Amino acid sequence: MWTMGKMMRGAKTAMFAAMAAGVLAMATPVVAQEVAPEHLALARKYIDLTDRGAIFETTVVEVGIQAMRQIVTQNPEIMDQTNNAIGEVIKEYNGRKGELLDQFARVYAIRFTVEELQQIVAFYESPTGQKLAGSNAELNTDVSRVLQVYTNNLRTEFFAKVRAELRKSGVEI
Repeated sequence: MWTMGKMMRGAKTAMFAAMAAGVLAMATPVVAQEVAPEHLALARKYIDLTDRGAIFETTVVEVGIQAMRQIVTQNPEIMDQTNNAIGEVIKEYNGRKGELLDQFARVYAIRFTVEELQQIVAFYESPTGQKLAGSNAELNTDVSRVLQVYTNNLRTEFFAKVRAELRKSGVEI
């Protein structure tokens, strides 16, 4: 019979295994697999068609904001100098977006054949594909909200059902 302790240990073991697999996956270089230049170019075309959220720019700015918070929290008197320094460092990253997008493209090129990528690109070049690409950020936000509401409701409902099951066993909480 499974006890909560066994379930928790099992969950911890599964979580640790998943995290270890994730670390190994991140440590495994994607660049090790050879990809034909035309295959990579097709994957990059897909990335370019769907990069509506400007992920590179957003990431650099978010990292800059984090650095600002970290430095200014400890040294509020140097806010202006820190802001200027962060602005200069952000400038250093201008023109480097391609490096990240090329790495993204490699991931897609490894997982999709040329024929599949041709179909994907054709879809994203269509009006419907362009609409989907342009709406993805808003869709992700909306889906996250729906999941949040569902999770909150599930949490309440689940707890109530557990209490009812415990009551059946003569346990009142």
